[in-house]
Amino acid sequence: MKKSRANSADPPPSAFGADLHLELSGHGLRAGLTDALREAVRTGRLVPGTRLPPSRSLAADLGVARNTVADSYAELVAEGWLTAQQGSGTRVARRAEPRRAAPAAPRTRPARHRPAYVLLPGSPDLAEFPRTQWLKAARRALTAAPHDAFGYGDAPGRVELRTALADYLARARGVYADPDRVVICAGFHHGLMLMAQALRARKVRAVAVESYGLDVYRDLLSGAGLDIPPLYVDEHGARTGDLARARGVGAVLMTPAHQYPTGVALHPDRRAAAVDWARATGGLILEDDYDGEFRYDRQPVGALQGLDPERVVYFGTASKSLAPGLRLAWMVLPEEMVPEIVAVKGHADYMSSSLEQLTLAEFIASGAYDRHVRSMRLRYRRRRDELVAALAQRAPGIRVTGMAAGLQAVLGLPRGTERSVVQAAARQDLAVSGMAEFRYEVPDSGGRLPEQDALVVNYAAPSDSAWAGALDALCRVMP
Repeated sequence: MKKSRANSADPPPSAFGADLHLELSGHGLRAGLTDALREAVRTGRLVPGTRLPPSRSLAADLGVARNTVADSYAELVAEGWLTAQQGSGTRVARRAEPRRAAPAAPRTRPARHRPAYVLLPGSPDLAEFPRTQWLKAARRALTAAPHDAFGYGDAPGRVELRTALADYLARARGVYADPDRVVICAGFHHGLMLMAQALRARKVRAVAVESYGLDVYRDLLSGAGLDIPPLYVDEHGARTGDLARARGVGAVLMTPAHQYPTGVALHPDRRAAAVDWARATGGLILEDDYDGEFRYDRQPVGALQGLDPERVVYFGTASKSLAPGLRLAWMVLPEEMVPEIVAVKGHADYMSSSLEQLTLAEFIASGAYDRHVRSMRLRYRRRRDELVAALAQRAPGIRVTGMAAGLQAVLGLPRGTERSVVQAAARQDLAVSGMAEFRYEVPDSGGRLPEQDALVVNYAAPSDSAWAGALDALCRVMP
């Protein structure tokens, strides 16, 4: 006796058919179905060779009798729109070419030239991303992932990553980082955007910024409605003593471990002065520790956050240590700010992939992150040494300034030559950045930005095959 569908555990017929969107029209079901299929083939929505659902499956999907579908298929086979073969099913005929509108004439755009050698700052050596170890970590993380990891996620980020980061940052960077104070974000830019919104909600009017830095972050802060007075930088880093005389400043954005891009470390007295200012005024220090793991002449200086975790917001990122394409960064917040940032970020985490977070957590916990950082530290140090040696031999008048750290070096130039050197490099098919690109000075601000002609050269990013050519081109354009 045949079972009724209500009592059967078998899936419905449509569960085994391909999905097919059809809009039926006409006076009858068969005519409407035939017209809809014919139109789908004619317009190219069903391309030649496409296998159609079995008549039983399509009938169940459309809620019509199976014979209606079978008759429609048979009519279209007779007309040449479809073909039907035993064991191969019903397919769109190869000779049924759709009628398409004539394509518009393509616009001719000049090809964008990419220089043969790129020494622009900002990127690590992407060719050295640890693909094999990352894949192993991803497999382990995916295998062990709880079911809720596939949901929308919580705004602070996965607890597994926050816990792994708290342990790592305390050990490697001297950061006080309880997991409950860590918030995961999609890059430093995203974290700074969240912080700007929180500062505005606190009625902060101004955030001081270092007089050398990236204009994209200055634009972000000013776009959030914050004033951005400059904090001048010299050979000892930002002049943090000037904060005591600043009016209306509620926070300061700094790169104390390795000033970007001048390459100097913040002097210990100035570190103390910054913390004293924050304690006295209730202000916040926004510490961008973008490449704190990479120092080559001595042990990396610890993060400023360790001096006062309640007055310093620590920003870290995987962009320089691994790759910017991961879009993973983190903030370590004063305890009172955690609810504010979580509220700004929203109740669900729409920015950072939970699976990428779990993979990074496993990558750190397994020791693979430490091994990768050590390997890249040796690699970048060797590149920097090669740069210094080549300049000493071929351009002895050029001075390499700043710390032996990070991914870029500053090459001091004779006064008034920076622009001409950048132009000469372009003629050599070499892309470099002049220090002027990073300079920020507000007229009538009461301070003076020291003039500095220099190149900011990324020795980390070029591939092994391009490095020798890039170094040769760089030496040729030196004055």
